[in-house]
Amino acid sequence: MAIPQQVQQILDNEQIRYRLSSVSDNHEHPPKSATAVSVVLEDDAGQLQIICPRDHMIDLEKMNEKLGRKLVATSYRNMQKLYSNHGLQALPAIPQLTGLPTLVENSLLKNETIYIDSGIQHQYIRVKNDEFKRITGTATYLDITLPLSEVHQRNSNAEDDIQDITNAVENFTSLRIKQRLEQTIEIPPLPETAQKIIQLRVDPNADIRHLIEVVEKDPSLAAQVVSWAASPYYAAPGKIRSIEDAVIRVLGFDLVINLAIGLSLGKTLTPPKNEPEGFTPYWKQAAYCSLGVEAMVRKIPPKQRPELGLAYLAGLLHNFGYLVLSFVFPPHLELINRYREANPHVSYVDIERHVLGVSRDQIGGWLMQIWDMPDEVAKAIRYQNDIEYVSQHAEYAYLLYIASQLLCKHGIGEGMDEPIPENMYETLSLTPGEAEEAISSLIEKSEAVENLYKSFNSLG
Repeated sequence: MAIPQQVQQILDNEQIRYRLSSVSDNHEHPPKSATAVSVVLEDDAGQLQIICPRDHMIDLEKMNEKLGRKLVATSYRNMQKLYSNHGLQALPAIPQLTGLPTLVENSLLKNETIYIDSGIQHQYIRVKNDEFKRITGTATYLDITLPLSEVHQRNSNAEDDIQDITNAVENFTSLRIKQRLEQTIEIPPLPETAQKIIQLRVDPNADIRHLIEVVEKDPSLAAQVVSWAASPYYAAPGKIRSIEDAVIRVLGFDLVINLAIGLSLGKTLTPPKNEPEGFTPYWKQAAYCSLGVEAMVRKIPPKQRPELGLAYLAGLLHNFGYLVLSFVFPPHLELINRYREANPHVSYVDIERHVLGVSRDQIGGWLMQIWDMPDEVAKAIRYQNDIEYVSQHAEYAYLLYIASQLLCKHGIGEGMDEPIPENMYETLSLTPGEAEEAISSLIEKSEAVENLYKSFNSLG
């Protein structure tokens, strides 16, 4: 694919020597330390372009203190205009393109070869160090960003989760620390409907009749389940008139029991109204991830297949820790969102651990344990971004990771478009092609999925 015309013109005018490098799915990306990321920030004094390595984070607080500014990310709408005006899919680290004053992180210059986004997704302009200096000749070079290696050094094991959460509560809230963490945070209790359905999950004598009785006693939940089953996504023949129809004719006992649990938990906490610009809303993520995981599981040979209902529930609740963050740390969630807008190349896990010392995955996994949710779901949520996790129930965490990465390619969710480790596919007895086919089929039904997601808005 050709380089965008304006990018090509600058390279030609400056007589820059370069090579093009393309990255196909699941193939190795350029070294993050040598890949230049470009971000536009702004405040009342004007806009500023920041160029840093992909393995660095823009620390807004320290940068603003150093520069005497109040910089935040340029609005999503304005960035889309910039992309459209220049025919771009990504912003190249070429100051002449924007004409903005530019700061470049010094550590980029330690590399003999530097990779610049060409403006086309997954296509890089590869230049030598001296050519990069010519491209950024008008820029100022400073130590202005934070190496992610410093954030990773502070990452902890699951055994430390309770201590990490407690420390964050002590440091960033006025809550009085009590003997048990769950008493300190004062998360709303598990809804009665959810408690009853969880009991049904472990009752060997429970059947469809028992499930229907529980769901029918919660009118809003019953309406959600019927709406879900009646969606064009499932293309059920005839009208869905009752919970019994939804369970027997369309969704099945296992899927409904886990959908009902997920929807019940969703009523305990509501998504924040001020979500970061350009990011997928909470319930939209939940809908796509749960359906994406379901579609992938159906591609796995039956004998190797994880339990479909639990995988589906993990997808529905994969981002539940975000709701807890917004409930416990509302002022700091605002800061986290500003960091996410300024660092689209950085995982939310790294940003949250930098700002709070704890991530939503840690909090979400812990809360699932407190609520006696299935261990498969708790482990999936806790380890969904840990590519080195190989212990119990890893297959559920892998499903979430793969779904997030593949959905990211379609502009949905918060995956980082990273290569997916081969061992994940091997563990699941799933091929990359099968996973991509499952997600592509889901995207083809996006209108039906959007309607499902909108039906969730009544939950919060």
